[in-house]
Amino acid sequence: MILNGNKINEKLNTTDLSTEEDLFFLEEDSDITLSENLSNPWKIIIADDEEEVHVMTKMVLKKFFFEGRPLKLISAYSGKETIEAMIENDDVAMIILDVVMETENSGLDVVREIRDKIKNPFVRIILRTGQPGQAPEEDVIKNYDINDYKSKTELTVQKLYTAVISSLRSFRDMKTIEKNKVGLEKIISSSKDIFEIKSIEKFSNGILKQLERLLDYCDGRETRIDAAIINYTYGVISSVVGSGKYNDSSALSLEDEIDESLLMSIKKVIREKKSIFFDNIFIGYFTSLGIHENVILLEASRELGQFEIDLLKIFSSNVSIALENIYLNMEIIDTQKEVIFTLGEIVETRSKETANHVRRVAEYSYILAKAYGITEENAKILRLASPMHDIGKIGIPDNILNKPGKLTEAEFEIIKTHSMIGFEILKQSSRRIMKTAAMIALEHHERWDGLGYPSGKKAEEIEIFSRITSLVDVFDALGHKRVYKEKWIMDDILEYIKNERGKMFDPLIVDIFFKHIDEILEIRAKYPDND
Repeated sequence: MILNGNKINEKLNTTDLSTEEDLFFLEEDSDITLSENLSNPWKIIIADDEEEVHVMTKMVLKKFFFEGRPLKLISAYSGKETIEAMIENDDVAMIILDVVMETENSGLDVVREIRDKIKNPFVRIILRTGQPGQAPEEDVIKNYDINDYKSKTELTVQKLYTAVISSLRSFRDMKTIEKNKVGLEKIISSSKDIFEIKSIEKFSNGILKQLERLLDYCDGRETRIDAAIINYTYGVISSVVGSGKYNDSSALSLEDEIDESLLMSIKKVIREKKSIFFDNIFIGYFTSLGIHENVILLEASRELGQFEIDLLKIFSSNVSIALENIYLNMEIIDTQKEVIFTLGEIVETRSKETANHVRRVAEYSYILAKAYGITEENAKILRLASPMHDIGKIGIPDNILNKPGKLTEAEFEIIKTHSMIGFEILKQSSRRIMKTAAMIALEHHERWDGLGYPSGKKAEEIEIFSRITSLVDVFDALGHKRVYKEKWIMDDILEYIKNERGKMFDPLIVDIFFKHIDEILEIRAKYPDND
């Protein structure tokens, strides 16, 4: 049978496309309530200026399914209408396109616009013509990005059926490749973001955001997820970061918020040390340094497809590597902190001062820096650098450093050199912490009024880190016994700091100090001395 207007009354059931139970044709204006598959039909544009061709083509394809999805046939009667239909439906899978409509080359013009202007490489285009000689097949196939070229006299029911199956299969495969390509690009982009994060909490929040983006991309619409990242250390829940219904979860309440069957699945994942997927749930397992076990619990608002599962697996592998890097980085930082505190403690012990002095100075500095408006990162740098403020005392002779009485003028001049000695020791490093520590060592005895040493700097000529360290160093030293003095009572210490506001100390830092005195005293109590 030939698909032509003058043959429309011939029987169309000579080719058995499927059984009656499997067939469905979706009219454009259908208001039938459909299942998810039926409501997601393959869209095909019939572009022809002959009404009979539209009627006949719809009759042939009305009993047609591909991969469980029916067709939605969209009619266009000119090149202009075809382009409008393409713009309104960016997911059209196939166009059956007549060459001659309002002009002799309307169909060819449509092909060029779709490929060159709309930039749609996916839609499959089958050109058909009633006048083959007007647009020679060889020239058309060579010069236009089409997928098939048929004369109307040769496009039988069977050949149309074959062309539709072939085109839909090709469209599906191209879209799958594109989706995988974009999905992998999303994975790379997401992984880049999480690899740049150094904080466990920020890292966990970052993972949750990237998971949401991945699932939104896969489904093409917003997907609600409830998720939690659970950290187990030595088999005990140590922290939880969550989103959705797990946003306010804590290590103590998490087990109460998860139903028993899901909790059993999480325990199975930890026991077997591998991730699992089922329905709308992903439970991912990661371990690091042989100590930290981490579980990502993700509950999506819909069932997860195989494509999403594959992307989550790839993403999870990158998460595992990034997590390992974070823990290694944390271990390096913790080691650095221990080395820094040990250096400070050695100096303090040598000068018969207590080791906890440097720990208290570190915490006081951090509190004042944050209150001053310094960023979290810089406040942490100060907390690490300030304990080395007196590292230069390592170069001061014992008989002067530990002299119980008042120093002579000459001895005091020697003591003052510890600022420059500390600077010279620390300045050689290119590390930011050490450079900051070198600056603090040099300037922590400078005064706001310019009467300090070694350079007589004043006011804001002195770096803010040094001005903060200066105040907390004096506050802590006055409150504890030293070889050259007795311990002061707190009221006298606070009165002294008030009196030195605008003299020894930056007035603003003094004000901040008193606003946060309760926090300061808590730190003092946390790291006591036996004096």
